[in-house]
Amino acid sequence: MLNGFSMIPIPGVPMVREGDDLTELVYDAIDRADVILQDGDIVCVAQKIVSKAEGRLVALSSVTPSERAVELAAETDKDPRLVQLILDESTEVMRKKPGVLIVRHKLGLVGAHAGIDQSNIDHGAEECALLLPEQPDESAARLKLGLEAKSDVTLGVIITDSHNRPWRVGTIGAAIGASGFDVLDDHRGGQDIYGRELKVTLINRADAIAAAATLLMGETTEKIPVVIFRGYPAESSAQSAAMINRPLEEDLFR
Repeated sequence: MLNGFSMIPIPGVPMVREGDDLTELVYDAIDRADVILQDGDIVCVAQKIVSKAEGRLVALSSVTPSERAVELAAETDKDPRLVQLILDESTEVMRKKPGVLIVRHKLGLVGAHAGIDQSNIDHGAEECALLLPEQPDESAARLKLGLEAKSDVTLGVIITDSHNRPWRVGTIGAAIGASGFDVLDDHRGGQDIYGRELKVTLINRADAIAAAATLLMGETTEKIPVVIFRGYPAESSAQSAAMINRPLEEDLFR
């Protein structure tokens, strides 16, 4: 039973560049913050620093837009090179209007612009865009193993990203990568407090924790890309964030 939890922001992570050892950077920042990792801690890491370390920063000058990208750019008031990256990272264009392009990412995520971001990255040399990690669940698993080896405790890891929802205003944090705990808590077949059978109750632990962590990470100049979530213990689990995406055959809004 959950008796309470705490969230510990970890400042001091340096600017991440391609090829950096992210495990080393995150662990060193935790150590400098005088935080000792405990069994069951879930380490929440912002997608942006994972993508930077994995070389997902793309110079727009290297992108040649297709005819389709040019057409979509005209419809959405976007840079054709950015639209081409969005198309390259997605499997389907879901909705479009001036300023917005909603797509289904190759990872199964549905959202704006395939998660491609141009904020909080260095455009000093030329204009760039940052793509999502290619395999964020694998990235989370590597971080988990690396941090566990350094700390000698059992951990969970979440890679967080900001997401919009179709019928709600504002962004929230969501898990795009996870390792080391059950991301979904299945109560189907159980009973409520009156003994009524639960038929559809499936709790998304990973997104709930990611949303809480994102409150501390912030979205602008906070410079806190790592948050330790303590009190909802990690456990041995083969579940991953990919399980959160609703299967296409269950999509009622296509």
